[in-house]
Amino acid sequence: MTPPDKSVALVTLGCTRNEVDSEELAGRLLAEGWRLVDDASEADVAVVNTCGFVEQAKKDSIDALLEASDLKHDGGRTQKVVAVGCLAERYGEQLAEQLPEADAVLGFDSYRDMPAHLQTILAGGHVPSHTPGDRRRLLPLTPAARQGEAARVALPGHGDGSGGGLAEAVDDGVPVPASGPRVIRARLDGRPWAPLKIASGCDRRCAFCAIPMFRGAFVSRRPADVIAEGRWLAERGVKELFLVSENSTSYGKDLGDLGLLEKLLPELTAIEGVERVRVSYLQPAEIRPGLLAAMAQTPGVVPYYDISFQHASEPLLRSMRRFGSREAFLDLLARIRATSPEAGVRCNVIVGFPGETEADLDELEAFLTEARLDVVGVFGYSDEDGTEAETYAGHLAPEVVADRVDRFTRLVEELTAQRAEERVGELVAVLVEEIDDEGTCTGRAAFQGPDVDGVTHLHLGDGAPAPEVGDIVTAVVVATEGIDLIAEPR
Repeated sequence: MTPPDKSVALVTLGCTRNEVDSEELAGRLLAEGWRLVDDASEADVAVVNTCGFVEQAKKDSIDALLEASDLKHDGGRTQKVVAVGCLAERYGEQLAEQLPEADAVLGFDSYRDMPAHLQTILAGGHVPSHTPGDRRRLLPLTPAARQGEAARVALPGHGDGSGGGLAEAVDDGVPVPASGPRVIRARLDGRPWAPLKIASGCDRRCAFCAIPMFRGAFVSRRPADVIAEGRWLAERGVKELFLVSENSTSYGKDLGDLGLLEKLLPELTAIEGVERVRVSYLQPAEIRPGLLAAMAQTPGVVPYYDISFQHASEPLLRSMRRFGSREAFLDLLARIRATSPEAGVRCNVIVGFPGETEADLDELEAFLTEARLDVVGVFGYSDEDGTEAETYAGHLAPEVVADRVDRFTRLVEELTAQRAEERVGELVAVLVEEIDDEGTCTGRAAFQGPDVDGVTHLHLGDGAPAPEVGDIVTAVVVATEGIDLIAEPR
């Protein structure tokens, strides 16, 4: 049993998928009597949900662990610091050895027993650090054979499909009897949108990416579980469901239906209280006409396309173990805009990949110039442990990679600002997310994704009623600031 008034803070780094995992951990901890606090300095245990995606994310995670560890020596409440998440899963014992400031380094297999583990650690006991392994090997190679085995494998953010671990669901911190699919989650913020995990893992073998090794093979969540969690979120004031995974275009392949996402979307938009459903993490080689049609024609699904292009030079994409070309990607964008002229499109690109030539860069520049994308993230290539690209010849000097990042960052800043200016005069529906002390309202239009895709500032006229957080306001775009929009309510 957890002693009374034992508190824990969850510090989350990285992507929205990690946010879902943290909220599942929060639900498990609340159900076992832990008290959640926002500030790590006010918690007995600080749990840092790390990111292990790229070099900068790893550094940020280490810095967060060190910062949390400093709290143990400040005379405050914090006694223990625990590392979880992707960095902990990926490096486990190695991270524990190199970072003694962390009192434990726990992998995904520890999540179901996290309340007991934290109690042991807080009492001065020892929980062995995670031993890393290739999580792709935990499930059958054939996707159709995975669902029957998935219950024995930890899948953070999927709840508790095994039927074990947690005896009761959690309703805002109060255990309640479960009925139907159980939701093991507790909200850690009051935002009017929330990420909703539809799958985990990835079967692609991109030469630069280590994610499949530590997130495992692709596994879809069953539609009933996704819908139940979507309904649970709506009951707590969530207006926008942000569907997340490592690869949403693969949803359903292990359930015997590659068109399952198209069928799921109208069921999610039909949930009472849900105004918007947003799909993320689309692989261009897997985008099917049926999915494009469903996204364009299902009322409530926003015109937002988060597409993982990564580059536009066909030879370099082949070296990356990916498919596509400038022409193929432009054709895809043309098909999207034929049915959704107002569509917002965002992507990430990698520059400085081993063997990248000036001709490759010219092809990428031509694509970006023609594509009229709303948001582009530019990343410089860096070796990731255990990936194929780590073994490639033709590595570029770090200063060359940095120069290319700078060159393309400046290019996309100019191009995306131009794209934003094209939207002046458009009618937009803005989900209000923040109202400051001066009454200034900030939110997102339907084609703007959370956190990194720009915002819309609402300029209210004199005497105009101020909306509330969670309201959707119809407005006209009147100006821009970079990729951000300025709009006036109608």
